[in-house]
Amino acid sequence: MSLPTDPAANLAALIRCPSVTPDEGGALSALAEMLAPLGFAVERPVFREDGTPDVENLYARLSGNGPHLMFAGHTDVVPPGDEADWTHPPFSAAVADGFMYGRGAVDMKGGIACFVAALARHVEAQGAPKGSVSLLVTGDEEGPAVNGTVKLLEWAAARGESWDAAIVGEPTNPDALGDMVKVGRRGSLTGDVVVHGRQGHVAYPHLADNPVRGLVTLLDALLHPALDEGTGNFQPSNLEITTVDVGNRATNVIPARATATFNVRFNDTWTVETLQAEIHNRLDRAALRGRLRPGKEDQIAFELTWRDRPSHVFLTRDGKLVSGLSAAIEAATGRRPALSTSGGTSDARFIKDYCPVVEFGLVGKTMHMVDERVALADLETLTRIYRRFLEDWFG
Repeated sequence: MSLPTDPAANLAALIRCPSVTPDEGGALSALAEMLAPLGFAVERPVFREDGTPDVENLYARLSGNGPHLMFAGHTDVVPPGDEADWTHPPFSAAVADGFMYGRGAVDMKGGIACFVAALARHVEAQGAPKGSVSLLVTGDEEGPAVNGTVKLLEWAAARGESWDAAIVGEPTNPDALGDMVKVGRRGSLTGDVVVHGRQGHVAYPHLADNPVRGLVTLLDALLHPALDEGTGNFQPSNLEITTVDVGNRATNVIPARATATFNVRFNDTWTVETLQAEIHNRLDRAALRGRLRPGKEDQIAFELTWRDRPSHVFLTRDGKLVSGLSAAIEAATGRRPALSTSGGTSDARFIKDYCPVVEFGLVGKTMHMVDERVALADLETLTRIYRRFLEDWFG
């Protein structure tokens, strides 16, 4: 039985599976077929939760004596949009001018395809690694992320699995392969503010209490001053107002309530708890201000609620993992990658509770776009990087 040593062939097989989240679309089956000749034991648990779609996931392990490396990722993809806008059909894996086109080419079926090829080449040339390798692959990264990585990690840990390090194959490079390794992420916290007023006619504001005036006062307090100026490893925290609504279509009516939602991306100056306390304190102080509410002696009446499941900030300091991957990248590309904590959140935020984790994959310029594509040369280079890392990490 031939081994899946060709990353382009692996990727084509995955792209041809229309695994638009939360549908499995055949992608996990295609991956399982690649792993079978390598000797992996494959399991595909399905997780459920009320109000969310059932999601199939994959956990595969190649067991050996030695350290345990996890490769994590996802086979679900975002919808392609209007397929007529694509130069090549989004699930065709067409190759043109040195690129392979298709939804998921870089985010992140390409990373999975390269890791499988790298491991297959290692097995073909040197036999199985001197340790264990597992693939933790979800079908719920682009969706609600409820029935995916979190539950898959819990499921595996409950069965006695533990890991020494993990790589997430997300497309981390902004411009060229080898630009960047993600060694951490800022945290994420979302809250809702509701200001209660008193409805009335705009011609008689003294008989009403306009909640928009109160909401503007509170939001100003959240936005200024800045939360911090950044730290040695992270950019400054930023709080952004993402929605403001009064539910009022009439132009001559003062509304009874006004709401806003905000999201904070925060660095290691804060924990979730200290950041929540800071925001509470800012709002409590601002509620006493009357500049925008002339004639009102009572304080602004508001409620603050937190959305579920905040993401905690983290930074990976594991020298063997970070240095080993950086050295493999430099050997293949000639670039010493930047060690970055920029960008949004990823499933690494869940994995960091189980083992040190970094992220490195393809160039992400075209992810989620029409004509998402990857250079065939990059597939080969990433495969060489992953193989070099496997050789060095397992020794």
